[in-house]
Amino acid sequence: MMSGYTSIDNQKVSGSVPAVAPANSGPDRIATVRFTESNLQTFPPSSETQGKISVAFRPLSDADDTFSKPASGGSTESQPTGWMQSLTVGAYKPYFDVDTSDVLERIRDSLFPFRGNFTEKTADNPDLYGPFWICTTLIFVAAAIGTFVTYVAHKLQKKEWDYDINLVNWSAGLFYGYVIFVPLGLYVILKYFSVPSGLVQLWCLYGYSLFVFIPASCLSIVPVEIFRWVIVGVAGFMSAAFVAMNLHTHIKSAGERWSKLRCLE
Repeated sequence: MMSGYTSIDNQKVSGSVPAVAPANSGPDRIATVRFTESNLQTFPPSSETQGKISVAFRPLSDADDTFSKPASGGSTESQPTGWMQSLTVGAYKPYFDVDTSDVLERIRDSLFPFRGNFTEKTADNPDLYGPFWICTTLIFVAAAIGTFVTYVAHKLQKKEWDYDINLVNWSAGLFYGYVIFVPLGLYVILKYFSVPSGLVQLWCLYGYSLFVFIPASCLSIVPVEIFRWVIVGVAGFMSAAFVAMNLHTHIKSAGERWSKLRCLE
């Protein structure tokens, strides 16, 4: 053994290790470093235990929680209620949630105007998806066919032809205005006479009634004036009959319900 070191019995002094003795100490003095007892099998270690490493879990400092909580200083906007809710896009979202099979079936029903059962079929689930795309398609079809017809007429007469962009504007104003404002006025009238109908249901009825004008517009490409007028007349009659028969069914059923209520009273 080297001078300045001494050996100790590890069995007698548990948890101690030999250390360098001070220079001025005698050969009988021993310097030791003691550690408190630790059970390394316990995980995670308790923060109250001395001589152990305490671990506290927390998210990474660069974790982005922007989407999990509102920004500091921000305020949650209140949702509109009452009649103001009808001016929001979310109020009409359920009316665009419709299957393709339902739209095709309603288009097929619009081509048979004398059945008069369209309002009964769509009473529980009226949609605006079909009317919107029917009107939009009709606007561009009517503008395109009208432009082509005038082009052919000018060429046959050997006249100069200029494209008129206002045809699209006139078509949009005519068909959108018809589908939106005519049912709105009818809604007020029916409510006044105590036979109310849903406004969305009326928009749905008038929207699908315009589908017949899409094939009629395509047939009007034939350069025969009398044929065009016949096609337009037939399409207009079918559309009007479709609306009239379904309104008749609605008013009749509403009258029967009103009579039953009077009898119960």
